[in-house]
Amino acid sequence: MLGFGIRSILGLFLEPMTSANGWTRETFSLAMAIQNLLWGIGLPIAGILVDKYGPRYVLIIGAVLYAFGLYGMANAQSGFMLQLMGGFVAGTGIAFTAFSLMLATMVKVVGVEKRSLVLGLGTAAGSLGQVLFSPISQGMISQYGWHSSLMILASLCFIIIPLALMLPKAERLSDIHQHEQTLTAALYEALSHRGFVLLTVGFFVCGFHVAFITVHFPAYVRDIGLNPIVGAYSIAIVGLFNIIGSLYSGYLGQRHSKKMGLAGIYFARAITITALLLLPKTPLVIYLFSAVMGLLWLSTVPLTTGIVAQVFGVRYMATLFGVVFLSHQLGSFTGVWLGGRLYDQSGSYDSMWVAGIFLGVLAALIHLPINEKPLPRLKPE
Repeated sequence: MLGFGIRSILGLFLEPMTSANGWTRETFSLAMAIQNLLWGIGLPIAGILVDKYGPRYVLIIGAVLYAFGLYGMANAQSGFMLQLMGGFVAGTGIAFTAFSLMLATMVKVVGVEKRSLVLGLGTAAGSLGQVLFSPISQGMISQYGWHSSLMILASLCFIIIPLALMLPKAERLSDIHQHEQTLTAALYEALSHRGFVLLTVGFFVCGFHVAFITVHFPAYVRDIGLNPIVGAYSIAIVGLFNIIGSLYSGYLGQRHSKKMGLAGIYFARAITITALLLLPKTPLVIYLFSAVMGLLWLSTVPLTTGIVAQVFGVRYMATLFGVVFLSHQLGSFTGVWLGGRLYDQSGSYDSMWVAGIFLGVLAALIHLPINEKPLPRLKPE
C-alpha cells in the first residue's frame, strides 16, 4: 500500500513543479520515465534476491533509496538532478519495494487453489494506497505546497522498514519437485517458451497505458479546463475501482482461462479510451472513464503473475515475473516520456490516446496464442 500508493500519485507534481522551476513537461516526464525504467531494470535483481534470501532486507534497502530519491527530487535545482534523484534513485527504491515482490512472497505460502485469489488481494492492497494517497497528496500540495508534500511522502517511505522486519525470513518452498532447478535453467526454460515471450511483449502495453495516465492525466484534466481536484479525484477513483477489478480478476483467474481474461482487458481498455476521445469532457465523463479504467487497471497483474506461476511454478516466480515486468516498465518509460515530448511539440495528448487504442487492440491479439498448461515437470505436483 505504501510502496505503490506513493509512486502512483507523482503525476500530481507535474504541473506545480514545472511551473515553479521553469521546466518543460518533457523534463519532468523524462524523470518519471527513467524512474519507471529503473523500476523495471531493478526488479529482476530484487526478484533474484527475494527468491534466494527472502524479502526482509530487500525491502529495507528499497525503502531507504525510495525516501532518499523523493527527498532529492524535492530539492532538485536542475532537470538533471530531478532525473538523477526522482528517476534513477527513486526508481531503484521503487523496484526494491515493488508490490510484485510481495505477490511472489504471498503466493509461496498458499496452495495452488488459492493462488489467483491471493494475487488479487495483494494487487488490491497496492490500489488502496492509490485511493488514499491521491486526495491526501493533492490536499497537501494545495495546503503546504509541492516541496513540503514531497518531503512528507519521503518520510512515509520509512514506515516500510518496521513492516519489513515483521516478515518471515526466507521460507522453505512448497514446490518440492522444483528444488533441483537452477536459476539459469529456469530463465532459459522461460525465455524458450513462446507463451512467456508473448506474455512479456503484451505486458509492454499495460505499462504504456498505466504510466501515461498516472503521470499525465491530472495535467490533461487541467488542460481541458477542469479543476485540478478533478484530476486528483480521478486518480483516486482509478485506485478505488482497481481494488474491485483486481479482486474480481483474481477470482475469475482461479476458475477460467487467464489468457482470455487478459485479451478481454486490453480490448476493453481500447474501447474505453475511444469513448473518452468521443464524449464531451465533463467532470462526470472524466470520473466514469476513471472508474472503468480502474476496473481494468491492474487487473492484468493477477492474471499475468498467475500464468507465470501456473506454467513454471513458484520457485523462481519473483525472478521470472521481474523479467516480464521489465517489459511493462519499458512500456511505462515510453508512455511517460513520449507523452511529455508529444505534448511539448503539439500542445495536445490526442496522439497518445490514439496510440493507446492501437496498442490495446494489438495486446488483446497477442495473448490469444499463449499456452497456459503447466510444464511437464510440474505434472507430479
